[in-house]
Amino acid sequence: MRRAVLALALIAAASAARAADDGVHVGVATCAGDNCHGRADVPSEAQLGTAQYPIKQNEYLVWAHKDKHARAYAVLKEPRGERIAHNLGLANAETAAECLSCHTDSVPPARRGPRYRLADGVGCEACHGGAVTWLGTHIAGLSHQDNLAAGLYPTERPEARAERCLSCHIGGGERAITHRIMGAGHPPMPFELDTFTAIQPAHFTVTARYAARKGRPNDVQIWAVGQAVDLQKRMALLTDPANAPKGATPELVLFDCQACHHAMNQLQWQARGSGGPGPGTLRLYDATAVMLEAVAARVAPDLAKDLAGHLAALHRAAAAAVPDYWAGVQRAGAALGEDAGRLAAALASHDFTAEDAKALARAVISSGDLGYSAAQQETMALESIVAAMKAFGWADASQVKALNDALGGLYEATADDQTYRPENFAAALRQVEAKLPH
Repeated sequence: MRRAVLALALIAAASAARAADDGVHVGVATCAGDNCHGRADVPSEAQLGTAQYPIKQNEYLVWAHKDKHARAYAVLKEPRGERIAHNLGLANAETAAECLSCHTDSVPPARRGPRYRLADGVGCEACHGGAVTWLGTHIAGLSHQDNLAAGLYPTERPEARAERCLSCHIGGGERAITHRIMGAGHPPMPFELDTFTAIQPAHFTVTARYAARKGRPNDVQIWAVGQAVDLQKRMALLTDPANAPKGATPELVLFDCQACHHAMNQLQWQARGSGGPGPGTLRLYDATAVMLEAVAARVAPDLAKDLAGHLAALHRAAAAAVPDYWAGVQRAGAALGEDAGRLAAALASHDFTAEDAKALARAVISSGDLGYSAAQQETMALESIVAAMKAFGWADASQVKALNDALGGLYEATADDQTYRPENFAAALRQVEAKLPH
């Protein structure tokens, strides 16, 4: 276990190091040729995964036409982007470092190749790393391990992918997402690794050849590891001295938005099965921790006890009526972050089975937390579990269809945080539970 935790820490350190200096970024156009990743006529399903057609080769086109990351820079120039910049006192969003750090593959001018364009937004190398070191081995058709050794970022590994995605979707450091930015009009940033990979949309196809090179992805594992890394990063932000309360105001981006932001004519609050603060109380965001409790209880019961204890301690510390309450918050947050790191390592090495998937689906449904943030995470969790059931044949076609139809009720219930009704979501959960395979 210690080796696994160390490995996760090294991946995180490598992620930070690559983000800081991973060589020259050669630009999206380098990948866009029709003999590379810009092919318009994709191979048939029968041809795909063969030696002649190992991949579709249309990955650039999928990114350019369907992936919102391709428009990440362009939205800075739209009316909402201009309004947010104005509210923040910036000249404009498209030149502000605090916007460019996440809305582009932002690297210093010295590391920009001749085909690099800031306007390409969050392009290939923002995720896969600066290509100058690994492009040669990649084009030469060497093994995936050779590409990794040359510097390609291992996005197929759930823990590494989570680190890379959450570096913006939670932020921190120069990519800090603050309540000030949210107050200026930036949309909220809910995230779940597996769901967001799918709706990106994913620009890879899992074939036997893919599985042989990179391993077969398991949606349940990707979801579970993503929750653990999410919690780990949130606790790192919570314990960062820069986010300590200043005067009467803590850094509110660390808290659950809907604890305060909801329609006053809608009765949303109700007691949580897992306990937690009462109505009218600022509540630290803990939706991923609640999901992680369900996973840990199934996969790592000893760690689950620590996680539950430290989460309860965190909420107690945040509600403590003492002058130095934040020191208690930081101690509990640090312990919770360590739990999340250990769980991320354990989950990354766990072989999730059909029985795990069914048990976790029921655990998520019975978590007892009907708050809006938890409902979002529960919906995406169940989506990931159903995707794994389909991919691995753990449910037949009729069962998968019934489950997907029932999931529609969850998405409908969580479509608007202002009109969210816990009782409607609870009813939708019961519909999903009724369709789970036995």
